[in-house]
Amino acid sequence: MSPSRARPLTALTVPLAVTATLLAAPAAAAPVPAALMLTAAQSAARPVSTLVGIRAAHHPGLDRVVFEFRGPLPAHRGAAYVSSLIADGSGKPVRVAGDAILRVRFSHAVGHDGRGAVTYGPTRETHALPGVIQVVNTGDFEGVLGFGIGLSRRTSYRMYTLTHPNRVVIDIKTPFRTVPVKTFLLEARKFASGREPYTVAVRRPVIPPATARGALQRLFAGPTRAEYARGLRLVGSGATGFSSLTVRDGVARVRLTGKITSGGSTYTIADQIIPTLKQFPGIRWVKIYDHLGRTQHPTGRSDSIPQSLEP
Repeated sequence: MSPSRARPLTALTVPLAVTATLLAAPAAAAPVPAALMLTAAQSAARPVSTLVGIRAAHHPGLDRVVFEFRGPLPAHRGAAYVSSLIADGSGKPVRVAGDAILRVRFSHAVGHDGRGAVTYGPTRETHALPGVIQVVNTGDFEGVLGFGIGLSRRTSYRMYTLTHPNRVVIDIKTPFRTVPVKTFLLEARKFASGREPYTVAVRRPVIPPATARGALQRLFAGPTRAEYARGLRLVGSGATGFSSLTVRDGVARVRLTGKITSGGSTYTIADQIIPTLKQFPGIRWVKIYDHLGRTQHPTGRSDSIPQSLEP
């Protein structure tokens, strides 16, 4: 099979349940474990802010991220650039797309109701903005609410508050030029009904001259909320991102991170990476490597995928 084209739906052998697990989705508003909730005594002892919404938009010269709260503003709020994200409570790493990470924390604040249901929307959301790529939750633990904002570049920012309703606002400067590129996602409804082409292009802003790298980074961030509602999906195949991208003599070489596998499906992350990279005039062939540096055809002018991505 050519790695750049999905097989017809009739060739699928993967069970529906397995296929569903391959369709990466924005994190749902899952209930918060009871152990992470504020106790009744803690809630009674001090006013608690409840996060009810997060939104982001571009304005002239900046991207603005707004955290809206019910009740008082958080007693303490802060933001700082970090090299990585760690989940509060579990200590596990939290993945976020971007070349810079802005960590945001609120104290005396929660993002869940009395039943443990998340109150503000998806816990991981992708944005097609010049600077802001993703906003992800890092914890809702003992009255401390944390997030990470994945950015295309580290720039200056300003945090301030507004009232009626109570909001914490972060303005992140975007003093750079972007150009539009395409990233390719699976159109799940067409795939389910066997109507090709299964892959559809969406537009993203990236910072030149590293446009191929920027497009690949945006691909791994997945669909925005609106795109997800249209049925667009990122099929990650177990890949968590990429560690390197080189282009030489018309050949792009991408090394993925994570334990990748097709799971028996004829449609994989390769079917999204290859068209995303081939949109650029200097790239004619794409060779995809697993995290151990393996691909089936490492030499020659041809596309190549690792054995683990074969059905």
